[in-house]
Amino acid sequence: MRILRDVGITILIALAIFTLLRVTMQGYTVEYCCMVPNIQDGDWVVVNKASYFFSEPKRGDVIVFHPPEELSSNNPFIKRIIGLPQETVEIKNNKVFINGIPLEEKYVNEPPYYTMPLKQIPEDEYFVLGDNRNHSNDSHTGWTVPREEIVGKAYLIYWPADRWGIIHGYSYAS
Repeated sequence: MRILRDVGITILIALAIFTLLRVTMQGYTVEYCCMVPNIQDGDWVVVNKASYFFSEPKRGDVIVFHPPEELSSNNPFIKRIIGLPQETVEIKNNKVFINGIPLEEKYVNEPPYYTMPLKQIPEDEYFVLGDNRNHSNDSHTGWTVPREEIVGKAYLIYWPADRWGIIHGYSYAS
């Protein structure tokens, strides 16, 4: 009888741990080259779905989110947060400007070769760009990401094994 109780307790603990992990973390396979050179097409990433339960997304975070309906994609997107709610964003002269200040972006594949007129980000929405600026379907095409569409923060590449590592967010000078 004692052995049945011990097995039952072990199973309940395992179920509790599994449920907690499933609610707070999830794996995704990256499609396309929008985050090159930092994340490659086919990389498997772990997303912390609990990362924004008690704090707001920050500029420089790499997030997974549900894309806008007009893009008719069933797959989540992965991009870097560039602009925060109520800020202005402009892209010109191969640079991204936030509130008129150019960002120092050493992590991008190449600078943007396009322009985007000054845009104010709506309340509770985020402006996102791929690190592969010139090959990414992102906010420079006219859409932003509502807070409720963010799945979580990508923080680890776990496959392929030779690319295993932390996904770095970047902070910027104020």
